[in-house]
Amino acid sequence: MAAAVVEVQSAKQLGELLERAKRSLVVIYFCASWSPQYTQMNEVTIELAKEHPQVTFVKLEAEALPEVSEKYEISSVPTFLFIKNHEKIDRVDGAHAPDLTKKVQRYGETAKQDLNDHLRKLINSAPCILFMKGTPQDPRCGFSRQIVGIFSERNIRYSSFDILSDEDVRQGLKIYSNWPTYPQLYVNGELVGGLDIVKELAESGELDKICPKEMGLEHRLKVLINKARVVLFMKGSKEMAKCGFSRAIVGIMNETGIDYETFDILGDEQVRHGLKTYSNWPTYPQLYVKGELIGGLDIVKELKESGDLLSVLKGETNS
Repeated sequence: MAAAVVEVQSAKQLGELLERAKRSLVVIYFCASWSPQYTQMNEVTIELAKEHPQVTFVKLEAEALPEVSEKYEISSVPTFLFIKNHEKIDRVDGAHAPDLTKKVQRYGETAKQDLNDHLRKLINSAPCILFMKGTPQDPRCGFSRQIVGIFSERNIRYSSFDILSDEDVRQGLKIYSNWPTYPQLYVNGELVGGLDIVKELAESGELDKICPKEMGLEHRLKVLINKARVVLFMKGSKEMAKCGFSRAIVGIMNETGIDYETFDILGDEQVRHGLKTYSNWPTYPQLYVKGELIGGLDIVKELKESGDLLSVLKGETNS
């Protein structure tokens, strides 16, 4: 089987794959080697995987993983299941290559657009953002370590995204930017390049011109706190909270209908630790209105229960 199609050997492996690729389209091919259509549909799946690199194709033996087949109500082979965000959105029962091709094209284009929108938001989430393996505090490859060192030497201010934490972003950004390797540096939403280009820019002095210099931490925190009328510092984002407290507070905030910005403290260790001291508040999430700390999840819950949350978010009263 081609490398473009992932062969799954266990329910655990499938679960991990679906979690990594939850924003993209996943097509699971339930097969049996004894099936008369086995060779034909293998070839069809391989070709579709080549034509649609933004789609994750998975192949598994239905009889070898009965718990998975039972979970997804697979009663015959071949069956193709379409999944996005862990939800079943469609299926093709039988060796119907034209029907399978049409559905891959339709759902694949939608998934591609959704992923591209997400990538566009990430790229524009900071004036200078580095997509790398690991974090600036813990680079996970030599190239990422080198580029972090260059930025540190020149006191360059930047945000980062760990592509090892999100397979959709890791694979999708290669296609989106037509740049096959990491790290990737973006400035003002435009791709600058990888390590070699950053080295050249550093040597010529151009890097200092295109990348913003790091401001003092206290000044930076003030800027972040005041970047919008309502700012929530949390683990993850409003689209994908990465802890129960953050998920709960996002749910409450969304119910109010009030616009608010979020800042992912997992992507910036300096802010994560510095804001605790600056605000004298030891935990996250932290909610700010007009630059003033309101509090964390418990305070927001209390304000909701008392009926004061909306007025506080509008800046009409002090918490």
